[in-house]
Amino acid sequence: MSKPDAEQPDLDAWRARAAQWLATVLEPAGAPRSVSPAGDLAVFHNLPDDEERLLLERCRAYQRARFDAGYQALTLPRDKGGAGLSAAHAAAFAQEESAFAVPPSTELISVTVRLVGMAVSLFGTDGQRATYARAFLRTDLLACQLFSEPGAGSDLAALRTRARRQGDAWVVDGQKVWTSGAQFADYGLLLARTDPDVVKQAGITAFLVPMDAPGVVTRPIRQMSGGASFNEVFLEGVRVPDALRIGRPGQGWEVATATLAFERTASGGGNRRKGGTFADVLALARSLGRTRDPLVRQQLADLYVRSELRAATVDRVARASAAGGRPGPEASLTKLMASDLLTRTGQTAADLMGARIGADTGEPDTFAWTQHLLGAPGYRLAGGTDQIQRNLIGERVLGLPGEPRTDRVPFSQLPHS
Repeated sequence: MSKPDAEQPDLDAWRARAAQWLATVLEPAGAPRSVSPAGDLAVFHNLPDDEERLLLERCRAYQRARFDAGYQALTLPRDKGGAGLSAAHAAAFAQEESAFAVPPSTELISVTVRLVGMAVSLFGTDGQRATYARAFLRTDLLACQLFSEPGAGSDLAALRTRARRQGDAWVVDGQKVWTSGAQFADYGLLLARTDPDVVKQAGITAFLVPMDAPGVVTRPIRQMSGGASFNEVFLEGVRVPDALRIGRPGQGWEVATATLAFERTASGGGNRRKGGTFADVLALARSLGRTRDPLVRQQLADLYVRSELRAATVDRVARASAAGGRPGPEASLTKLMASDLLTRTGQTAADLMGARIGADTGEPDTFAWTQHLLGAPGYRLAGGTDQIQRNLIGERVLGLPGEPRTDRVPFSQLPHS
């Protein structure tokens, strides 16, 4: 993610100390269950507000302990508020952590720590890092991401939310959508157009917006899976102090690009459970007595290989980033593999169950797979659509020509014979 500091502790000794610390704050991971509880199969959380708040508090308690012990933001330089370690140290910590019962995380925790906290650390002033970045990395404050808009999802540069300078403040008007955890967030990292007269990427500025500021209205969006973890956020005449501007005026596109790279890394990697896994599908096949079917065995083998390939790719990308620099287009690889694996996992489970997935028959963990099946398509949009990831890979990794210009004559207006 970031270039590691010059002096690095011995990896093996550091790993041993990390394992000892983890043993003081967490219980060992239990034996794998034969089947997963229904809640574990949901790609996106589907909890009542009171239960979501309890889950957030459990997550925050662990994040605070991790921060205080020096194991948060491991690859962020020390002068930016991190530990200044290499990606190899971060990978080693993740491996050690996987042996313990870590409280299940949420989208809001991930956005706060791995996206907004990192963005403010990299682009904020010294005062902003001390006041806000530290609080985000420790989860003393929670932050959502106010990027996507109804008419500008994947084409983020086309956003219409405006911010007008008025003295020592900015007045924001616009609408954001698909904002995870906005109802629980203290702040939102907002992108707004501040100069409509320049190239669209150059006229965007980033701000931290208090979510309880006058003029901010948050409304939950009910998903087809039944949950409401996403929100639309309306901003009408919201005054944001210039002291909450992140980066220079017009630097918002650079802030967004770095943040989205962190998001793709977080979406494609990490140890936060998202929906059902290969182990869950295997347990399902065993419970249904389908493991001797040669076609089922072929499906399971294919899913297992894809799961292992994704894990190996996540590890390879993490190790490659040890050379320094912010996440690049390689983050798109892990994000694309993650969304594809979720889709294939749900489809394999549906194939195993057939009609059982369409009605709650009372059989354990059959109908519960609908939470995964209905949630997986949404993950193909999170952090940039699959099509955007393929464009990034094609253009920036493979060196293919860019997308055709959109200001050419539409096909419908071309002459026809």
